Amino acid sequence: MRGSTLRAAGLVTVVLAGLLGSAFALGRSLVPDPHPSAAGVATSLTGPRYGDQPPSTDFPGGTAGPRPSPDTEPDAAPVPPDGDGPYGAMLATGSARVALTFDDGPDPRWTPQVLALLAQYGVRATFCVVGENVEAHPDLVRSIVAEGHTLCNHSWKHDVNLGKRSPATIRADLLRTNDAILAAAPDARITYYRQPGGAWTPSVMAACADLGLTPVHWSVDPSDWKAPGPGAIEATIRTQMGPGAIVLMHDAGGDRSGTVTALQQLLPEMVSRFELEPLPVGSP
Repeated sequence: MRGSTLRAAGLVTVVLAGLLGSAFALGRSLVPDPHPSAAGVATSLTGPRYGDQPPSTDFPGGTAGPRPSPDTEPDAAPVPPDGDGPYGAMLATGSARVALTFDDGPDPRWTPQVLALLAQYGVRATFCVVGENVEAHPDLVRSIVAEGHTLCNHSWKHDVNLGKRSPATIRADLLRTNDAILAAAPDARITYYRQPGGAWTPSVMAACADLGLTPVHWSVDPSDWKAPGPGAIEATIRTQMGPGAIVLMHDAGGDRSGTVTALQQLLPEMVSRFELEPLPVGSP
């Protein structure tokens, strides 16, 4: 009897064990396995993470950061001091200093605004003046000289084809412009000549040599004479200007509001990055 009871109990145990094993297996089948690619989802994204996105500028007063300070912005490559422009025209200041030059004036509307901005920041520049404008506005020529800026002959009437004319015509044009400058400002020293449009020719260079004028070109040209807007003018000058640069701008010849606005924005940065100087009077 006792043996039969033990055998029955053992059978029940085996049956219960089997039932428990089946239930365990069934329970596991009801719990979903992790997705086989779940661990790789985050690392498989190739786009930028949220924290890497640039600040939003879509909303007024948004989170866009301020422009980097001038000291953190890379300078353009220095202009070689011995670099030659067309036909050997002066292309650089010959030092680390930067020269701002203004062409085609003087103009009664724009030249005083340029002069006021330069005075505000203690900057002296070079004004390449056109003879007929000098004759019309001698008071502005006197202001340019009185404020310590350098004068440069820029031909009588901005004739871009002057270099194709006879040597006698070229010489007479430059002399007439010099005479007008000296009539307005008798103490002015005229050391430089800039050919309109940069259209240098051997005949122009010969006239400069004969009259003791240094031909001066430029290394940074924002094409502000096309009035592309202050942002474009500012961007070109900022990215191209380096030590020794000669920067070309205009204070006459059309609407120069873009140049004035760009200059207003650039001057604080320019004076923090470079020493600005007028082209020196006398032998450069």
